[in-house]
Amino acid sequence: MILSEIQYFPPITFFKTSYKNIYIVLDQYEKYRKMSFRNRCLVAGANGIISLSVPLRHGRNQHIPVNEVRIDGSADWQGQHWKSIQSAYNRSPFFEYYRDELEKHFQLKTEWLMDWNLECLKWVREKLQWPAEIRLTEDPVTGPGREKWEDLRDQVLPKNYMNYSPVKYRQVFEEKTGFLPNLSILDLLFNTGRLAVYLLKG
Repeated sequence: MILSEIQYFPPITFFKTSYKNIYIVLDQYEKYRKMSFRNRCLVAGANGIISLSVPLRHGRNQHIPVNEVRIDGSADWQGQHWKSIQSAYNRSPFFEYYRDELEKHFQLKTEWLMDWNLECLKWVREKLQWPAEIRLTEDPVTGPGREKWEDLRDQVLPKNYMNYSPVKYRQVFEEKTGFLPNLSILDLLFNTGRLAVYLLKG
């Protein structure tokens, strides 16, 4: 059983590590931490890595439970993220296959960061035919009993994600930028389509 923070279109290594697990437990009571993938994901553009960050009310320095973190909807961040994704992956082999459905996903309106991330995970889970049962923690994770989980919280961060290279595949701008490992799961889906499942299982 894996315990993880709730991330925005998580890095590939999250799925590689957890694909064969029956249960994934997501911590909804942990304190929000900046400089993580809780409100950002990384995609590959023509000039290198693009960081897409969900803007938060009261900024990123708040120390409240993740399930209380609100999205700042004053700017059209979803439209900006979608334009960046389109620009980055319009030439990828499988972008058109996912395009219409994902565009509708980026039109969803939600006030809470946790709800948005869960919707993103739900979408990816369907595309990957991911068999795991996903649960939320019912109480804060403290004290005895933590040993029953493989705790992956804050293991993969924006400062160290490139240390993980869970799978290798062809990327759109690889000849220009070199291979960029462990980006958002979107990168793997747009470049490999249904093959993504086999790369994660292998």
